[in-house]
Formats: sequence, C-alpha cells, structure tokens
Amino acid sequence: MKVYIIGVGLGNPDTMTIGARNAIAESQALLGAPRLLEGWPQKRCIPAIAPEKLAEAIDTLEVSPAAVLFSGDVGFYSGAKKLYPLLAKHEVVTIPGVSSVQYLCAKCLLPWQDVRLVSAHGRAHNAVGEIQSHPWSFVLTGGSYRAEDLCRELTQRGLGEAEVIVGQRLSYPEERIVRGAARALAEESFDSLASVLVHNPHPLERPYAAPFLEDGEFLRGKVPMTKEEIRCLAVSKLRLRPEDTVWDVGAGTGSVSIECAFAACRGKVFAVERKPEAVALLEENREKFRIPNLTIVEGLAPEALVGLPAPDRVFLGGTAGSMEEILRIALEKNPRVRVVATAVTLETIGQALGCFEALGIAAQAVQVSVTRTRQVGAYHMPEPLNPVWIVSGEGRG
Repeated sequence: MKVYIIGVGLGNPDTMTIGARNAIAESQALLGAPRLLEGWPQKRCIPAIAPEKLAEAIDTLEVSPAAVLFSGDVGFYSGAKKLYPLLAKHEVVTIPGVSSVQYLCAKCLLPWQDVRLVSAHGRAHNAVGEIQSHPWSFVLTGGSYRAEDLCRELTQRGLGEAEVIVGQRLSYPEERIVRGAARALAEESFDSLASVLVHNPHPLERPYAAPFLEDGEFLRGKVPMTKEEIRCLAVSKLRLRPEDTVWDVGAGTGSVSIECAFAACRGKVFAVERKPEAVALLEENREKFRIPNLTIVEGLAPEALVGLPAPDRVFLGGTAGSMEEILRIALEKNPRVRVVATAVTLETIGQALGCFEALGIAAQAVQVSVTRTRQVGAYHMPEPLNPVWIVSGEGRG
C-alpha cells in the first residue's frame, strides 16, 4: 500500500506545497490530528495522533493511497520519526513542508543553517544550556513551558540582555512576532505554542579541546589558585561532558570553576567558597570571562552543598577538614559521581585516599611535579613548584 507522509506547513494554506496538495487530492484517506483534517471535509478522515494508532489504522485500510498529515515539516520534531519504522511493509513517500524555524527565520531575514535547534515542547530539555553555548538558537515551546518561562530562565542565568524573538500564531492573520531583551519579555505572556529565536552575542566557546587558560588571565589578589599545569590535569581527570553539573568546592579565584564552565558549556557549575575576598574575585572572574553557567555559592561546605542539584562531577580544591562529609553528600545525590581532589601535604593525600576507600570510591592517585623557568640575565633558571597529588575516582552506585 502507498502511504504519503506529508508536512502541511504551519496551518495557513499558503504554507502548503503544491506537491502536498496533489498528494492529498490523490489520497483515498487522510489521517492525522483533528485540527489538520478540518480543511478536508470531502475526504475520508481518520483522526489519530499516536504513531501506533496511525499505523494500526493504515494496516486496516482497504483503499490506497493514504496520507498522514503532520504540521510543519516531517523532519523537524515530528511524529513521523516514530511512524516510519511502523510502516515497513508499505511503500512510504515523504513530502516535506515549511517548518516554523524556516518561517520565523525568513521573517527575520536570518539564514537558519547555523541556528541551534531545540525543542522544549512536552519533553525534557536543556534549552538554556544550548542557548548559552550557541550564538543563535531556535526553541519550540509548548505545554507547561512557555516563551516567558524561557526568558525568565535566561535572565536568572545572567543572559537577560540576550535578544529574543518570539513568534506565535505564525502564518495566520493574527500572527504576532515580538523582539526584545529576555529580561523584558519575561514579563509578557505568550501562546502555549510559540517559536523562539535567541541571539547570544557571547556564547561559551572553548578555543581549544583541552583546558587552556593561563594563570595570568585570572584576577587573583592574595587568594590561592590551582596552578595552570595542575589545573589542566585535574580538569582533564574530571572527564567533563558538555551537559554535566559540577561542584567546585573551595573554589578560590574560580580558575577551576571557569575551566569547567567552558567544558560543561551546556551544563552548570557551582563554585562553593566561604572566604568573602575569594567570593569577590570569583564574581570578577566570572564577569571577565562572561560565564553564564557559573553560580557562586557563598558558604562553608558541607552545609552549603545541601540545596545544590545532584553533581555529575565534583572537584575538591579545599575542604577545611570536611572531605568525608562533603563526599557523603555528593554520593547521596549521585552514587556514581566522579570526584577529583588535589593535595599538597602528606596528611591531605592520606585523608583523601582514606575517604575514597571508606566510601567505596575506587581511587587513583598521581603525583605531579612541575618545574617552570625564569630568566636570570642571559640564562633560564629552573624554578620547581611544590609537588601536588591528584586523586580521582567514581562512585560505584
């Protein structure tokens, strides 16, 4: 049996292709959401939305061809993806349609080939994470998550000045397209089904594959900082993924936090620090590097960790003698959390290995000795730094 899978555009008949009209005219039965079938009263119409129901109805048809109608384009967050494998015994012909991203970008005179595409319509999503790491993003909203909710989240993440374009009722006579800063549009109200374009002029873009920031790039004062070479290895040991949630406990100036924020560009980093002077430097460095996914938590661990979301990765730069309590909280929130700790004294390395073992974390330890050079007249003299231990491991869950 021949089955057309048709993208009928945005709703206005003007957005339907001639090919789609011809296929509908040829079809002996139409299937799809009730609102998509309303324009074809002369046809045999079978309302169905779930892919399984559509496939079941097609299998029982005695006429051919049939057509399944989907809004927008069948290749853009469409039910066609799940329907295709259910129609393996049929001859399937796909006819694409005009999608909301094509339409809204055309209205804004914006090429859409480089736009990051995200759906927040009835699904788990990380829309803000995508926006913070891309210059242009397109977001489909819907259900309980509306355009104003997205704008509110952007504002909370420090992206309140990002330009947002909201399109609702696209292609219809009552079409409405609104532009403004996320901070301003967070106070408005939009339709449940709306399309959103966001321009982030300063996306998190890591210039190199590995940690790359030099010590001299950070504002430091008298606050301790994990040195560049150690930081590079320690962050690598964290094995960060783009959407990870990271705790940096004893964050100091934030050098590790900021490296983690670049690596977990669609995730979140929580820099926990108890010293006011260090917190002030954290804020300054966050501003300097334009890091929207870094949240500064002023307070003493472990108490300051209780309200934080479950971590995927934890870096322990300073624990003030509370390492075991900190690790217990992290493991309670995520039994498979990956942890990296640094130590410069024998007592601290012993404590770290003991805590890891007691809590069931398979630990690996490596000692790193770094020697830099400094110029003395015409010569370069070696200048060794204190050796540092790096302990890493994962909970066994």
